[in-house]
Amino acid sequence: MNASGSKPQCPFSRPQNLSNFESSKEVTDILHMKTDEAGVCSGTVCNGSLMNIRRMPLNIRSPSEVLVQAKELLGEYYKEKKKFESKDHLVRLQEVTKSINRTGTYHLTYDELEFGAKLAWRNAPRCIGRISWNKLHVIDGRNVKTGREMFELILEHLDYATNDGNIRSTITVFPQRRAGQRDFRVWNQQLIAYAGYEQPDGSVIGDPAFKEFTKMCQKMGWKGSGGRFDVLPFVVSTRTGEPEWFEYPKDKVLVVKFKHPEYDWFEGLNLEWFAIPAVASMMLDCGGIQYTAAPFNGWYMASEIATRDLCDVQRYNVLPILGEKLGLDTKSPVSLWKDKATVELNVAVLHSFKEEEVTIVDHHTAAETFMQFHSNEYRQRGGCPADWAWIVPPLSGSLTPVFHQEMSLYYMKPGYEYQIPAWIANEKQEKMMSGESSQDGSRPIKKFKKAALAVIFSTTLYVAALAKRVRIAIIYASETGKSQGYANTLCGIFSHRFNPEVICMDDYDVSRLSNETLVAILASTTGVGEPPQNGKEFTKSLYELRERSHANGSDENMLPFWDDYEEVKVNGISASNSSDSGIPSEKKLLSKKNRGFFHRLVRKLRRRKDSETEDGHQLDGNVPSYYLSNSSLYKSNYNLAKSTNSLFRNLDPATDVSFAVFALGSTNYKYYCSFGKYVDNLMFTLGGDRIMELTCGDETENQQDTFNAWADQLLGVCCDRFQVDRTTSGDIYVASQITSSKQVRLVNQNGQVQLAKGLSTVHKKNIETCTVVRSESLYEDGNKWYHKLTVNIGNKPSMQYVAGDHIGVLPSNSQLMVHGILERLVNCPDPAMSGQILTQRGEGDSWVPHPNLPVASTRTLLERYLDITSPPSQELLKLMASVATNNKQRSQLNNLATDIDMYRRWRKEKYPNLLEVLNEFSSVRMDTGLLLCRLPILQPRLYSVSSSPDFEEGELTLTVASLIYATKGGKGPLHEGVCTSYIRKLKPRDKIELFHKSAPEFQVPDEERSPIILIGAGSGIAPLRGIWQHYHYQYNINRSGLRREVTLFYGCQTRGNDLYAEEKLSMCRAGVLKEAYLALSRDPKMPKTYVQDVLLVNGKEVYKQLVLKAGHVYICGSESMADGVSTALLSIVQDHGRKTPDQARNIIQKIKEERRYHEDIFGNGSPA
Repeated sequence: MNASGSKPQCPFSRPQNLSNFESSKEVTDILHMKTDEAGVCSGTVCNGSLMNIRRMPLNIRSPSEVLVQAKELLGEYYKEKKKFESKDHLVRLQEVTKSINRTGTYHLTYDELEFGAKLAWRNAPRCIGRISWNKLHVIDGRNVKTGREMFELILEHLDYATNDGNIRSTITVFPQRRAGQRDFRVWNQQLIAYAGYEQPDGSVIGDPAFKEFTKMCQKMGWKGSGGRFDVLPFVVSTRTGEPEWFEYPKDKVLVVKFKHPEYDWFEGLNLEWFAIPAVASMMLDCGGIQYTAAPFNGWYMASEIATRDLCDVQRYNVLPILGEKLGLDTKSPVSLWKDKATVELNVAVLHSFKEEEVTIVDHHTAAETFMQFHSNEYRQRGGCPADWAWIVPPLSGSLTPVFHQEMSLYYMKPGYEYQIPAWIANEKQEKMMSGESSQDGSRPIKKFKKAALAVIFSTTLYVAALAKRVRIAIIYASETGKSQGYANTLCGIFSHRFNPEVICMDDYDVSRLSNETLVAILASTTGVGEPPQNGKEFTKSLYELRERSHANGSDENMLPFWDDYEEVKVNGISASNSSDSGIPSEKKLLSKKNRGFFHRLVRKLRRRKDSETEDGHQLDGNVPSYYLSNSSLYKSNYNLAKSTNSLFRNLDPATDVSFAVFALGSTNYKYYCSFGKYVDNLMFTLGGDRIMELTCGDETENQQDTFNAWADQLLGVCCDRFQVDRTTSGDIYVASQITSSKQVRLVNQNGQVQLAKGLSTVHKKNIETCTVVRSESLYEDGNKWYHKLTVNIGNKPSMQYVAGDHIGVLPSNSQLMVHGILERLVNCPDPAMSGQILTQRGEGDSWVPHPNLPVASTRTLLERYLDITSPPSQELLKLMASVATNNKQRSQLNNLATDIDMYRRWRKEKYPNLLEVLNEFSSVRMDTGLLLCRLPILQPRLYSVSSSPDFEEGELTLTVASLIYATKGGKGPLHEGVCTSYIRKLKPRDKIELFHKSAPEFQVPDEERSPIILIGAGSGIAPLRGIWQHYHYQYNINRSGLRREVTLFYGCQTRGNDLYAEEKLSMCRAGVLKEAYLALSRDPKMPKTYVQDVLLVNGKEVYKQLVLKAGHVYICGSESMADGVSTALLSIVQDHGRKTPDQARNIIQKIKEERRYHEDIFGNGSPA
């Protein structure tokens, strides 16, 4: 409809014949007769060549308009599914109609949204690459609330789309337009674009197209480096209307540097471009719903970069420089120098992208594929909307087939539409909501600069307001990405009231610490109590900062960082376990195992005393000299610790910095959360003000809920401390706050979310459904078994792995256990019927979907999404007590829920699953919705891949060991590991949900000659098998690479469970394995031998390969096995290198720092 409300006269109101002058063929377009969308031409003027046309207005559509477009979309959707006017179609149409009549709008399901987004691409008249329209990947961001959450999804978008250069078309859809609310908007024209810095003389460094946007970003506080290719920040606004900007991490933006296949000098031009062309400012108009923020990407056509971005006079304008370098006559257009230079630039762009293995297409191929798409569309739909001026490439126009094809330009829904720029829309919506204006905001915008001046003023006010907020530095270290995810979540929580910044430990300058007001640290522990790779340097710097501050800046007497870390890790001395004064309890300090700590502490104080006496300074008066005598150490150590803390705090650079630490770990490992505890201790001894006690999140016991409760408490503490108003609740979903069935509703829904999509949303990972190829037993003797599972992953991009990587398996709970639980529930709908869980927000009548669980049946939720095998938490036991009808059982449950020692004994002895608890306390009948809300999420299990993708193309193999244990000290019922038992029961052609997790610290080295030592025990052979398969393929099949020494040390109980024995023998014969040693620990005919014993026997050769030849060692097995191997390697270095214990430790530590010491450690099996 046009501004007057009448539909313009269309010159094509009948079938339109269109000619191809190259082939002399003709097609007839009838598709345009099905659209009511107004074109851009009048009866006398054609406006088809205008640049930004059809800007969508800001007004809200009437319910009748929404309903018309909803019916059209649903009709197309169900036709595609071959269910047009089926019962499902009619029921869905009734639901949508009812919602629109009641609220004026409705909610698209994910499948409908995906269908609509793909159809919108299919309808896009300006896109030449539409042949891939049906492969568009949709990321659903419609539940986000904050700018930070938008940014997190955009980073996920970039990760998925980039795909290591194999670009995938992707769209991320944010919340829809709502009446009386501001739109979610992305302010960037493109997700990735280069800044343009205007110089005093009017020239621009960088991309002139983004000169004004660069100024705007600078006014918001962004500071670029002033270079030619600086990536602009991501700028968004949400319902608040306040713009927020976020800096892209460098590793998220794939950049290709240009070189020419013939001209060596070309590389010296220092030209480059980003790999992802992502339009960010357009609207997805789908089914009557307007998604005002929906960035999407395809991949580049080379001429877009070479001919337009780099050659346009108003852009980088590199043609004059290129022409001179090519020796062309640039003074006369008759020489066609511009054409020649442009062709060479296109050659360079294509060559560079292909050499870096990044997806790109040349304009000839793009034109040919469009003609194929064009032909398909006329055959399938009877037409193809196309804007000839945009479809014809900017280079070699008439040499491409699209030049000779007549095209009809018209518009269809769903579609991608231009919008009023975000900064203008913000201002107009503000006036519309305040009643100052009734304009719909559709007036064309003449100049960007005028708009930018208005927004610069508003953003200046925003920046000033932001500057008044208390800053919080959220610092994380993560091996798997979990801590980073929690850090980003915490940032979103704090962004409403504070000024948060998320920083990886690797990127944080510890010298800034003294200037911080508030620091939140999220620290994962990996391996045998080790820091994550991206946390090591930060912690080492923090340690050195503390030591220098306590030694007046001197490094002379400083103990090595790793010595300190190991001692604190092993002895467990941490300020986090201290009293209010920060000092460990006297009982703990007097214990025998901590004497080593005090010996070291005394040595340090002696050295400091000596150095301070020489300088004319004395120790703190609270430390009497007799405390430095070993003879009085043990009767004085408690006071010594108090005095030492006093001494430290007088010198600390972090005094007055408020901090809190959330440590992530697993109680399946010996040194639980040791890294987080160490960082907490460092911050305290640096003088930090611990505003909350250290909180440890156990991976085996609902870590997510522990984090949510910690974050909620931290927000409250910070608001109280810094006098920030916390007037709203519901910032964080904390399951323990759901205490009544009245707070939960189960609403029936038609259809459930496809399993892989639902699991992907819950776990925030790209989960794929794969097919089992083979399921084989490797060994079985009673309850001990090993199993091999081979899965077909095909060419799924997200599942492409390398030897040493991990695969996450999403298990299924026992159907028998689920059936038993369902029988014990009340208010349970049909277990097979799909439903949506709604929870009450606040105390009003506001109900929101459960933030984690998707639309699914109760049975599916219990089988695939929720943990029913771990013992219920104390909070859940308390809820059970509240509904128990038997007084004795209620009393028992209350005792377990309130007495932590009793609960721990009960948990350790019985380790009961949910069904066992319900059977033990038979009078408990839990409300279904309440139980679903309170159960933790069923976590995926990570397994090392036991294959090489080269050797087993399109497949991956897992090697799994049994996990079966008897409770009650071996006298109780047998429990099986939920994932191992699930894997063992799988049969060929069964489906399994998986995700790939890269393990860069366990991948094979790049250098060709260094030896490799493989050490494993039991199922720890899995990744080692992948490594030897990798080298077998390289040497004997692909016949590439130089041979290196690969030595295997493997331990098992008997020859019967010597896994892959024949394959190891064949690898030795093929020359892949130089030696394969075997240690047997339970063979009745041989003395008990562990793999570390075999290492010691061959110590001379191990020392030669590891130390003298700078080799790599790969260790995979249990934590106790890894400890034994570590001790053996220290002994080998000490004995065969003739080193002192300290020197040997330093050598091993250097090997670790050089990333030649690789560990893949799993926990101790039975949780009981």
